[in-house]
Amino acid sequence: MAEPLHVYADAEVPVKLEELKLNGWYLEDGWLRRKYTTDGWRATLMLVNTIGFFCEAAWHHADLAVTWAKVWVKLKTHSAGGITDKDFALARQIEEVVLWRPEAGGPLAHAQKPFVKDKE
Repeated sequence: MAEPLHVYADAEVPVKLEELKLNGWYLEDGWLRRKYTTDGWRATLMLVNTIGFFCEAAWHHADLAVTWAKVWVKLKTHSAGGITDKDFALARQIEEVVLWRPEAGGPLAHAQKPFVKDKE
């Protein structure tokens, strides 16, 4: 039988976010949250599908709110009753992929603006 997951106290969450360099993520109402701004509906759908893929692969599902150029992500481990390492790991995976940019001068470099903005 698996050991119970550590549920982070509210005061521990900002420290862990800083440690993991999860800028833009914050604690609100018992959830780990992040708002992503996109360049429109097409990018929003790609972002939602990307997040959905990671959630399904990890069997750890985010709550999402979706509008034309914004996606709000909410994470917590329902079975543990709060935020656990599973939430931080999923946030890290989402962040690394959706904010990835091709290396300047590399074979994938291009002049197109990013689909998902790292800052508003």
